[in-house]
Amino acid sequence: MYYSIKPSRDLRGDVRVPGSKSGTARGLVLGTLAEGVTSILNPMPGIDSYSIIDCCRALGAEIDCSSEAEWIIRGVGVKNLTAPAAVLDVGNSGTGYYLMTTLASLIEGRTVITGDYQICYRPIAPLLAAIREMGGEAISTRQNELAPVVIGGKIRGGHSVEFPGVNVQWLIGLLLCCPSLDDDTAIHVAELGERPYAELTLDWLKAAGVSVTTTDFEYFRIPGGQTYQPFTKQAPSDWCGATYPMVAAAITAGSRVKLLDMDVEDFQGERAFVDIIRQMGGSVEVLDGGRDGVIIEGGKTLSGIEIDCRDMPDAIPALAVLGTYAQGTTVLNNIEACRLKETDRCTSIVEELTKMGGSFEESESRLVIHHATLHGASLSGHHDHRIVMATACAALGAAGPTLIDGAQTVGVSFPRFYEEMVGLGAQITRLVEG
Repeated sequence: MYYSIKPSRDLRGDVRVPGSKSGTARGLVLGTLAEGVTSILNPMPGIDSYSIIDCCRALGAEIDCSSEAEWIIRGVGVKNLTAPAAVLDVGNSGTGYYLMTTLASLIEGRTVITGDYQICYRPIAPLLAAIREMGGEAISTRQNELAPVVIGGKIRGGHSVEFPGVNVQWLIGLLLCCPSLDDDTAIHVAELGERPYAELTLDWLKAAGVSVTTTDFEYFRIPGGQTYQPFTKQAPSDWCGATYPMVAAAITAGSRVKLLDMDVEDFQGERAFVDIIRQMGGSVEVLDGGRDGVIIEGGKTLSGIEIDCRDMPDAIPALAVLGTYAQGTTVLNNIEACRLKETDRCTSIVEELTKMGGSFEESESRLVIHHATLHGASLSGHHDHRIVMATACAALGAAGPTLIDGAQTVGVSFPRFYEEMVGLGAQITRLVEG
């Protein structure tokens, strides 16, 4: 599927972004580990979520996702998890990949876990090493510490493990699973990036009646012998998804876009876009902490600033677009984690925006963005939902039409991206190959 996009400089209306993908994933796993009925309100109905649902069902959970407003999980509890009869396929879900790998280490017997070709090249060696250190079995079928992997349990508590902090997803699965072990577990993470995702995890653990303590998000102590309780919890609106209509409004003259039901006090790192756009000279109004809406008005002169991206690596593509439209120079620091996602998102967005006339200086940990006047081009979405949505926003302010492939990937995190943007007046057409 392709997006054909014409310049659109007057976006107006309301946008409702879906529930948090990260929160939904944690709720599904914790609901599976609890015995009884758990409800996730405002879930993310994206492709990644359904991949995780399929995996949890294969482990014994019953999940009803027929309602858009509430998903119901009938969990089986840790002791009743069953080894799946077939391979666990996480599709394109990186979160699902890391969570299922750890979850499988709680089950007697062996579980095979794989995904699409991007998953088969996503780094997982530190998590596999931790599973082995804790008494589990972790085999890379290609002997390269990449998927497909074979995981055998059960891991045991009483260990102290260490992780590099560049990818928080290696840590998250252990935070969710280790409370069920007989003994305590200690985890040390050196220079943890993406800290909001760890904070989000602790919040969902608390909802399940589980306690994990941390010292400065560097040392984690996980008491063993805990029991997960069923719960009801609402997934907050997804700030990462919200960044795209925010950027689209900020870079187009005459635009006034209102994001519905947001929370500026949420754990998600991308809530910083409110302050980032303001610091660049844009107009952002927050009503009642975002619950009554966040309004972004275009037509303002944006100026480049320096931004620390350690806590929001998924935002690099959207920030690259924003920086391109800003006068002067914008600098993104601490971007290493964005290179470990579906694609190397820094290199991918630089490649595509350069086709449109963008100008960049890229290093491993830093991206320097120079102001540029963009023109339409034929672009690759790199099979990455965030690259597709970011380039779609860039195209709205460019001169001339743009064609982007891989448009179907937006279903991973923002299934109604097309409908919401068209509802604002964006001139986007979906083209399907015959």
